[in-house]
Amino acid sequence: MYNEDGVYSDNRIMTKYMYRGICACILTAVNVFIFFLTWYEFASEHNNTGYLLGKGNLGMSVIIYTSLFTLAFYGLGGYKVGVNRKTGIISSQVVSIITVNIIEVFISMAITGQFRFVFLLLGEYAVMAILQVGACVALTLPMTALYQHIFPPLQILEIYGEHINHLFEKINSRSDKYHIARSIRYIDHDEASFREEISAFDAVLINDIPSQVKNSILKMCFEMDKRVYYTPKLSDIIVRSSDSINLFDTPLYLCRNIGMPWYKRAIKRTFDITLSLVAFIITFPIMIVTAIAIKCEDGGPIFFRQERVTMNGKRFEILKFRSMIVDAEKDGKPHPAGVNDDRITKVGSFIRRTRIDELPQIINILKGDMSIVGPRPERWEHNEKYSQEIPEFPFRLKVKGGLTGYAQVYGKYNTSALDKLKLDMMYIMNWSLLLDVQILFETVKVLFKRDSTEGFSNVEDELICFGFKEIDSKL
Repeated sequence: MYNEDGVYSDNRIMTKYMYRGICACILTAVNVFIFFLTWYEFASEHNNTGYLLGKGNLGMSVIIYTSLFTLAFYGLGGYKVGVNRKTGIISSQVVSIITVNIIEVFISMAITGQFRFVFLLLGEYAVMAILQVGACVALTLPMTALYQHIFPPLQILEIYGEHINHLFEKINSRSDKYHIARSIRYIDHDEASFREEISAFDAVLINDIPSQVKNSILKMCFEMDKRVYYTPKLSDIIVRSSDSINLFDTPLYLCRNIGMPWYKRAIKRTFDITLSLVAFIITFPIMIVTAIAIKCEDGGPIFFRQERVTMNGKRFEILKFRSMIVDAEKDGKPHPAGVNDDRITKVGSFIRRTRIDELPQIINILKGDMSIVGPRPERWEHNEKYSQEIPEFPFRLKVKGGLTGYAQVYGKYNTSALDKLKLDMMYIMNWSLLLDVQILFETVKVLFKRDSTEGFSNVEDELICFGFKEIDSKL
């Protein structure tokens, strides 16, 4: 792992990048070749432009597909061999291939001038997608195995504080990338002993220690050319999006702290309206069938309404298809649904499992109560309880609540309230339209995972919310 000076080798890092680059080139070349064979066969039989099969036109078609494919794979993580889990890489590749091929259907029809063959082209591209997915799996699995053989996991020194947050177990769960070989408590060491400990490892994990000590260790690791992983404080997340000011001979950072400016809100609102209108049109038949099924099962109301909190603490009624019996919370108190909850109806079980129960929230988005992407709006009771335990919890109300969000994509159902807050703050402080699009694609990947997050789905979350377990407030 080290060179003769005891420093993690730059050459080794460059070799990792080169290996991943080679893997990316192979994946792209194989998939583009499969596209070329499929497209050329279709164009040879159905071209209506007269010049399509010339070298220039063929080359342009391949360039367009290669560009789309590369952008999708890069943006969604399909190239991250050795970085993400194998299942995560393959799911990214599947979503990328489906997305690119759907776009390419319209491009191919435009190039060939044969719009009447749309269904034929869809069928051929569907077969192509299956072949491409098979090729990606056949390539990605051995590529990942070889990467893990060539590049063993980093040996990490953990420096921890007083708070127990189970980060040790989380890091070591990625045994293909990381191994926390030793853990020490910051209070038991001075600068000299820190230097001696750090010198023996590839990297350092700074796990929730006081800022003054953290800053000292960060500078020490910079001096020693050691990579550092650390848990951010909320202040770190806020400062990360600051601007540098070069008006004086003293460096300054500016944190505007005004939330999302008006022009960004306008862009986001336009995006919300456009996409939700399209989604409403596409899913309207599904919603009609769902409404009829709910009504036929027990004759109760179709929609479930619940008060939630959104931007600036505004309360609104979130809409969902009713998935539980009528008066499931007739005592007026929140009763989060658990696994195999007997209050869930037969129709409700299906629509909850397939996330169809969330579709009416498109109406909330069109009304302006919610956004497509944003922090998940909590119930008023939950928001109040969390705010008592974590005073910074209302920070997430700087933007509208969302149908999906950063914490829903990158968190899990048992992610702590503080960690969810940090994820939401990372989204708020780094918002861009591209980030919203990325989260939407990531949502597709996790849509059918059992640990996707929405409210409280297990007993532990309910206990945390109502004060029977301590919530971490180490900020």
